[in-house]
Amino acid sequence: MSDGLNLCTSSKMQPIRDLVGKVASTNTTVLLRGESGVGKEIVGRAIHKASPRANKQFLKVNCAALPGELLESELFGHEKGAFTGAYRQKPGKFEAADGGTLLLDEIGEMPLRLQAKLLHVLQDGEFSRVGGERLIGTDVRLIAATNRDLENAMRQHQFREDLYYRLNVIEIRIPPLRERREEIPVLVEHFRRKFNVQYGRTVEIPAETVRVFMEYHWPGNIRELENAVKRVVVLGSARPVHQEIITSLQRGPRTSVPVAAAAATISPDQVISLKEIARQAAREAERVAIKEVLDRVHWNRAKAARLLQISYKALLYKIVQCGLVTPDPDKAAAKESVAS
Repeated sequence: MSDGLNLCTSSKMQPIRDLVGKVASTNTTVLLRGESGVGKEIVGRAIHKASPRANKQFLKVNCAALPGELLESELFGHEKGAFTGAYRQKPGKFEAADGGTLLLDEIGEMPLRLQAKLLHVLQDGEFSRVGGERLIGTDVRLIAATNRDLENAMRQHQFREDLYYRLNVIEIRIPPLRERREEIPVLVEHFRRKFNVQYGRTVEIPAETVRVFMEYHWPGNIRELENAVKRVVVLGSARPVHQEIITSLQRGPRTSVPVAAAAATISPDQVISLKEIARQAAREAERVAIKEVLDRVHWNRAKAARLLQISYKALLYKIVQCGLVTPDPDKAAAKESVAS
């Protein structure tokens, strides 16, 4: 099993390590699910390294990083002259990974047309290059990964139901780092050594900074933690990163403000409904989260809906429900028009 997964020592990850051991020897497709940065690629590599395919290629393709035409060529290759700029024949990742494992990251972002072609490959074990007619056989173990709600994407007709069931033979859900805090010291030390070697440094991370890291909620998960340690090593001091985390912790978790506000409105003689306080807190937390995402994407509601993993119609309803006001409706509409 890969060293990366061995670093994930928490009790929450033990069932995942057990499952990896069970599925690795098979040829079945696996769907990895979890927030961005939780370590889906680490689990994918662990499956490959524990499998009979370990001495063959492990390749990864990010389906969100390329437009549809380029993604098709990346996966299936193309023939010379297939399109403008195709000056030579190029094999795709399905050919390069023959006998090995192919990880399709952000599978939920794959265009529907390509989803149909991928389904054909999974069913028949063969494909043709872009601009070609010859069928090429392939023996690839496919692992897919996503942070999207694929069930909702199917309801919105953005993801094929037949492909979903082809991919979701074995589903592995990877919990966020905030639910695996006991792993943080091990990961910090791993990344510290890695970047000290990479940058020729001998930087130490104080125990107090590690304790602060243990308290932080890490919305970007392992990737965010890795970047934080890298900054410590590059800067040669933990102080700037330490202070940033302290500032974030002082702001407190998002739900603490609405809960306190709800409780503060209760008079001494009033009957307290814990359920109502929880409902108010949830509504306020949802309003804050939606407002933050909308502000981050400059009120491009189509993009915000994708980030929040809800439908565009549902987002419009929640904007009204939360009493949120578009700063500049004309600009927001223009951005959505350009994005579409």
